[in-house]
Amino acid sequence: MNILDIIDEIEKADDTITERLSPRRQAMKDFYGFGSKIALASLPFALGSMFKKAYGRQTSSTVLNVLNFALTLEYLEAEFYTQAVARGTALIPAGAATGAITTIRDHENQHVAFLRTAITQAGGTPVPKPTFDFSGGNGSGNGPYKDAFSNYGLFLAVAQTFEDTGVRAYKGQAGDLLGSGGVLEAALNIHSVEARHAAHIRRMRRANGALVPSGVVVKPWITENQSGIADAGVQPSYNGEEVKSQAGIGIQNINGQNVSAAAASEAFDEPLTKEQILAIVDPFIV
Repeated sequence: MNILDIIDEIEKADDTITERLSPRRQAMKDFYGFGSKIALASLPFALGSMFKKAYGRQTSSTVLNVLNFALTLEYLEAEFYTQAVARGTALIPAGAATGAITTIRDHENQHVAFLRTAITQAGGTPVPKPTFDFSGGNGSGNGPYKDAFSNYGLFLAVAQTFEDTGVRAYKGQAGDLLGSGGVLEAALNIHSVEARHAAHIRRMRRANGALVPSGVVVKPWITENQSGIADAGVQPSYNGEEVKSQAGIGIQNINGQNVSAAAASEAFDEPLTKEQILAIVDPFIV
């Protein structure tokens, strides 16, 4: 999660926030402009201050619920990578692979720290970290992914699913930022880093070759609704990606060009709703 995705979710829950902030449009413009420059540790204070100005002394319970929802998702990703790195070379090969997973772990833990501080500064109480079952067994520890921390190929498959799901979740917010100028630009700047996580995990899976169906090449992007994972359980994260048109315009063979159905679907990510995300992650939360 990132600060602009959070603001977008808040706009969905409270469509008056823009009106509340409208007298401070220049301040908002400056806020988004320095998003790429300010130290991560300072952002929560800016966010909390902004919410207090918009809503009075304390942020509304609806807004805090959105922030805590985001925090729960970040807890999941951060804990997943933290547990993986803790297993060392018994799970992840030394060298570039360990370096990549460690970096992603650090990013996710920074997101958690940021959200907790932002919620506190906004006058709320961060939700506690849930207990996770990364076997996907709803607490049984015996779900379909029970070997994810002992089988490197399975670990990468679960990581890819988490990352692809997250990118699609963020994509679902972009439409609400259309016409917002610098806000959309800043959101895409931050979102691109999350997409790079997904692409890098996919490249790692291609190099590893495990759990890749026969005849399938794992690409850095999603092709139609193909997961590239030999497991039907991950399919909900990929359903809907087979769309081949945008804004009513067909992409396949557009303007007489030879654009295949696969290429047309690869050119765009499709969104996931909050409800779809909750259904996907539910087996991993006790």
